[in-house]
Amino acid sequence: MQDDGQDLDPRAQLRAAGLRVTAPRLAVLNAVTAQPHSDADSVAAQVRQQLGSVSTQAVYDVLKACVSAGLLRRIEPAGSPARFETRTGDNHHHLVCRSCGKVVDVDCVVGQAPCLEPSDYHGFEIDEAEVVFWGRCNDCLKSSAESGVVSDAVSQNHDAAR
Repeated sequence: MQDDGQDLDPRAQLRAAGLRVTAPRLAVLNAVTAQPHSDADSVAAQVRQQLGSVSTQAVYDVLKACVSAGLLRRIEPAGSPARFETRTGDNHHHLVCRSCGKVVDVDCVVGQAPCLEPSDYHGFEIDEAEVVFWGRCNDCLKSSAESGVVSDAVSQNHDAAR
């Protein structure tokens, strides 16, 4: 379900991927489309709002099937639960706020996949690079500036730069 500017019908996407069109699969795809970078619990809550009673395991199974079929991408920022998005196949990266956990897409750093080169390939054929940039989002920066609180990470980085 690559997000390339086209609004593709989830039913057509499921069929094209060889998956049966079911209410839980449609609900999961709709939930992730509406809230990119959602974790499984958030997706499950949205699916339950759409369909009523659906087991958490059913949602996990749908997420796994959609990731395997290339309809969803699973990302796992350190210290955070796995998150899911519909933007697949373009080797984009992510910004993650250390304070609130907000995740934002960032296009590839340089050129086409893998867009970064390791210093030693160790015999691997590299086809993708996954980069996570960490920092604080604008809302959290404003909030801490208003309260006069500076995070430890920012203080340490500032001190190290001196």
